[in-house]
Amino acid sequence: MSDIRIISEVAGRICALPLEAGAAVSEGDEVAFVEAMKMEIPVAAPATGTIKSILVALDDVVAEGQLLAIVET
Repeated sequence: MSDIRIISEVAGRICALPLEAGAAVSEGDEVAFVEAMKMEIPVAAPATGTIKSILVALDDVVAEGQLLAIVET
């Protein structure tokens, strides 16, 4: 099994984490939402698998390119 990294494409604040570690995800499922410039930007799983870990918490400020979660395929 390989690990897929989920990164933020924008800087902002984590405003929602609809899933938790251990949850099954399909490619395109929303794993987190980043609020940037009063917009909620979804961060989707790039592959089908299981969320191995979520590395951020609600209201954390994240940078562009920051690792948010890991999906095990």
